[in-house]
Amino acid sequence: MFRGTFTALVTPFRDGAIDSSAFANLVEAQIAAGITGIVAVGTTGESPTLSHEEREQVIRLAVKTANKRCQVLAGTGSNATHHAVADTKMAEKLGADGALLVAPYYNKPSQEGLFRHFKTIANATSLPIVLYNIPGRCGVDIAPDTVARLAKECRNIVSIKEASGSVERISELRMRLPDSFTILSGDDSLTLPFMSVGAAGVVSVASNLFPAEVCALVRAFESGDVKSATDLHHKMFALFKNLFIEHVWRSSPAIVRNERSESGAFTQHSRGL
Repeated sequence: MFRGTFTALVTPFRDGAIDSSAFANLVEAQIAAGITGIVAVGTTGESPTLSHEEREQVIRLAVKTANKRCQVLAGTGSNATHHAVADTKMAEKLGADGALLVAPYYNKPSQEGLFRHFKTIANATSLPIVLYNIPGRCGVDIAPDTVARLAKECRNIVSIKEASGSVERISELRMRLPDSFTILSGDDSLTLPFMSVGAAGVVSVASNLFPAEVCALVRAFESGDVKSATDLHHKMFALFKNLFIEHVWRSSPAIVRNERSESGAFTQHSRGL
């Protein structure tokens, strides 16, 4: 169900509030570039520092603006299962096409705990679910055994965004999962190598800036034009790496929050310094 290029959208701000006009313009630019889908309220969209009301606002705006012209994934993950359930139900009610669920961060649950967490959420919604494995940020790895078990027991868990950085992990997952279960790269710089061993696309940060080029890379590889895909990879490689070198500070009237944002190089900040 989920393959191709999905942009993990930034969340623009103006005067301390979400800039709805800028966000809608960003979505329109993505659609014009031929994007497969967008991710609203992912980490790149600053999910850890948005309020519940702000998360709802962004998802609602993404669905309304996309208007079925591209798929909309809503980032609804949390390290509290009941929060993830509530946000996933909200995303379903608002009309999202799927939910992106990051592994519970900080808690470091066991593999059985991870299984129960994701299964509980899956049982509470009819939305298709994309797991998100990023052990470097969450402190826990969704093991291939657990992914395979979830794919078998939960019909609506249909994909995984894999950001472990391991090509071997993609090979193992591809061998153990049904063909209908898609794997998406969670790192722009690894899209090409991941696709070479079975990934079906990428959840991209770089495509906030260059959606047409990232889409072209993915489509070229899918069509068998490996040379063009490789040329595009080399052309954008420095950008892929340099987007992740800055810390971003955000402030509210009451508190300053430090976030290592995946969008640090280009997020429009008025909440920040």
